Amino acid sequence: MIFNIITIFPKIFDSYFGESILARAQKENIIEIKIHNLRDYTTDKHKTVDDTPYGGGAGMVLKVEPIYNSVQNVLNVETVGGFKDDSINIKGREKDNENRIILFSAKGKKYTQADAQRLSGYKNLILICGRYEGVDERVAENIIDEEFSIGEYVLTGGEIPAMLVVDSISRLLPGVLGNSESLLEESFNNVEDVQNVQIVENGDNYNKQSDKTSKAINHLEYPHYTKPEDFNGWKVPEILLSGNHKEIEKWKKQNSS
Repeated sequence: MIFNIITIFPKIFDSYFGESILARAQKENIIEIKIHNLRDYTTDKHKTVDDTPYGGGAGMVLKVEPIYNSVQNVLNVETVGGFKDDSINIKGREKDNENRIILFSAKGKKYTQADAQRLSGYKNLILICGRYEGVDERVAENIIDEEFSIGEYVLTGGEIPAMLVVDSISRLLPGVLGNSESLLEESFNNVEDVQNVQIVENGDNYNKQSDKTSKAINHLEYPHYTKPEDFNGWKVPEILLSGNHKEIEKWKKQNSS
């Protein structure tokens, strides 16, 4: 799976994507993360990506032209299968089951585990990181497929949401986690959805999942404990030390929310 991230701060991602599970997934060619500098798609010598808003107001707005050019380049050059027609109507890709274009903004719909499961069925995600006061609305109207927010608060840009989306989707792909059973009891996960993701491991293409099958049960995992059994008088529940697997499973279900 390929993640194409469009940003004006490409080096922000180096440390996070260069460590732990995501670093290993890239090394093993399970995922590929490509960072595109939005300034490379400008047409003036100053590489201008923003301008003042029409109608007045505080702050600067990211321009539609460089975003269009960057997305067009990714679709034509970077994507699996590719789109070789420079005049392609980006928005008119109703039958494009390989690529998905996403913008991060405060007014987008809230990103959930169900979205992560659904999006894991695509070959390529194009993630546009907003900045400044916002993004020219013509991007949302004519270029993207979906607009996401990760919560009811304001961030300085879309780079952290992009990291979050890459992380949450990558760990659903076959081979990324060392133990695939780790997915089965995770918070917010629907077991059937996770098993659907695992089915695609032997195929050339990932199975596409529709919104109807991406239903995440909104539950939280049971509490976890490890050694020592007693620390400062804080003890592990006795049932977990009993060896009675039936009662332990019962305890886990009772303590999940």
